[in-house]
Amino acid sequence: KQMSNSSSFTEFLLLAFADTRELQLLHFWLFLGIYLAALVGNSLIITAIACDHHLHTPMYFFLLNLSFLDLGSISTTVPKAMANSLWDIRAISYLGCATQVFFFFFLFTAEYSLLTVMAYDRYLAICKPLHYGTLLGSRACVHMAAAAWGSGFLYALLHTANIFSLPLCHGNVVETFFCEIPQILKLSCSDSDYLREVGLFVTGSFFGLGCFIFVVVSYVQIFRVLLRIPSENGWHKAFSMCLPHMAVLSVFISTGMFAYLKPPSFFSPAIDLVVAILYAVLPPVVNPLIYSMRNQELKKAVWRLMTG
Repeated sequence: KQMSNSSSFTEFLLLAFADTRELQLLHFWLFLGIYLAALVGNSLIITAIACDHHLHTPMYFFLLNLSFLDLGSISTTVPKAMANSLWDIRAISYLGCATQVFFFFFLFTAEYSLLTVMAYDRYLAICKPLHYGTLLGSRACVHMAAAAWGSGFLYALLHTANIFSLPLCHGNVVETFFCEIPQILKLSCSDSDYLREVGLFVTGSFFGLGCFIFVVVSYVQIFRVLLRIPSENGWHKAFSMCLPHMAVLSVFISTGMFAYLKPPSFFSPAIDLVVAILYAVLPPVVNPLIYSMRNQELKKAVWRLMTG
């Protein structure tokens, strides 16, 4: 289905994971397992935080938002890939592709902004404990979460409107399992439009870099304070709050930047696929594990929920 421009086709073709029926079904079951793990993990965290009044604090409020974003982002990409493997199809409608791009970018950007806000929360909790309650009241928390969701929405709107106004003349085959902006950009005819989209990415990267520098500075301050804590218990509690967050953020940033900022000349379907899975599929599955395994309060709340 190689078409001349975007007006003459009504669908895109996604990457087929395998040619044989057995391997397609294996991919379906594998993705189903991953999807169910993400659904169960994030739903448990959401329910535990909502139902347990001990967890009605800023840190858990932000974690609740993170779980909602994770549920949304994995639901944007994985069910369609599962359906394609199950029914041996590759097509996604033009509108479906635009919707996938919008929601994935919206939730991805909002999650990154929220992880930055969570670093600020950790900084205040450890470095300014006496002012924590006044600086992070319920209204401030709601405003920060709303800013994270709002920035994601606006940035996604900008990118989606721009990318789907580009004339596409290099066919309609997207070389990954969901509609991803760098892959659609490869189909663009016009260099000037391509550069406009790259300009948007560079602007976004400055915002991302600013957030990353803010997070690093926050953690430098946190670890300076931790080194002065005499008790081992204080050390353990503070590290169990910070290390999961650092791990999640590192994987999220490194894979996301590689996917969106690598030069077009660097093309390897296998590496692109691995990177797409690392930043699009893995965080929603791993986040609940990372945050709950290192957090005793949350573990107890989830256990209370499961045992009634």
